[in-house]
Amino acid sequence: MALVGGGGQAFIGRVHAIAATLDYRATLVAGVLASEPERSRQAAVDLGIASDRAYGSYQEMLETETQRPPDERIDFVTIATPNSLHYDMARSALDAGFHVMCEKPLTTEARLADELAARVDDTGRVFAVAYIYSGYPMIRQVRDMVRSGELGEIQAVRVHYIQGGLRRMQPDQTPERAAWKLDPAQTGPSGAMADIGTHAFHLLRFTTDLSPMDVSSHLATYHPVRPLEDYGHAVLRCARGQMATITASQVTHGRLNDITLEIDGSTGSIVWRHDHLDRIVLRRHGQPVQVYENNRRADYLSDGYRASSRLAGGHPEGFFEALANLYRGAFDDMWRCASGEKPASAGDSYPSVTDGCEGVRFVEACIASSRTDGWWQPY
Repeated sequence: MALVGGGGQAFIGRVHAIAATLDYRATLVAGVLASEPERSRQAAVDLGIASDRAYGSYQEMLETETQRPPDERIDFVTIATPNSLHYDMARSALDAGFHVMCEKPLTTEARLADELAARVDDTGRVFAVAYIYSGYPMIRQVRDMVRSGELGEIQAVRVHYIQGGLRRMQPDQTPERAAWKLDPAQTGPSGAMADIGTHAFHLLRFTTDLSPMDVSSHLATYHPVRPLEDYGHAVLRCARGQMATITASQVTHGRLNDITLEIDGSTGSIVWRHDHLDRIVLRRHGQPVQVYENNRRADYLSDGYRASSRLAGGHPEGFFEALANLYRGAFDDMWRCASGEKPASAGDSYPSVTDGCEGVRFVEACIASSRTDGWWQPY
């Protein structure tokens, strides 16, 4: 594994380093951990990377690693940098022959996302996008219940992703980490929708397979620190008449990382909340409420749930394990590639480059709709 970004005070880089190595199928051996060469090298050493593979730039890393013997060079690159850097880094890694795990949003423009998808097809490399919440065992249980028809015909979906972190930021202060998220040149044309709304959109697509046809969105900026939207709603009309709503906020007082997924079907409804991530609640009209809890031995839980669980019942799977599930699916496809086979797990076991493209198009549709007060097609 090579890690690009995520050094110093950054949060997500260390999460990737831990999750990718959780199942002992990968080792972090190289990295570019900061934009300044000296800080990059020091941060890499702090993560246990040998000094001769602590690089000052991703170009230096790719050039040097490709010159190593095949059994000594890196196999894949994880990109955990500001959004504006994703395209160039991912494209360069693919062209150098490496697999890629990329943070979301995939790119800042749908045009660039589509170019990456075409490059993935050309190279045959594995490309995963870090929509981490789709790795939770109970989210995979929800998906399997929907697909098996336990809720009947899906009619409506609501996904809320509510945070309040921007309320802590003062106009005369620079945050210790993620300061780049205040800069449109680095984060792209969207704030909350690109940062957390894409997670909500992917949860909608992952659990229900619904195909949104039109988007009507309203975006707002309430906090003086950030020039981009920090609050937004999106209403989605889907292919068979289903309705979906997405709410993303980063300015709600007292909320940390509050995600809620609600799915309404013709014969039942499901609720999952991130603050009770090891539990889903199933309701049917006129019947007792059913609570599904994490227990690998329970007959009522699906094979998809069991394949995503590592711990004994009563021990909740967490954030590291969820991302590790994405890596596990990507690693399976990397082995298939090494054996001359085609990748087979993208989309189900881990979010693919196609999922990344859909997220970017969703963001662009939200921006366009909010500006015009109209409906826009994300595809």
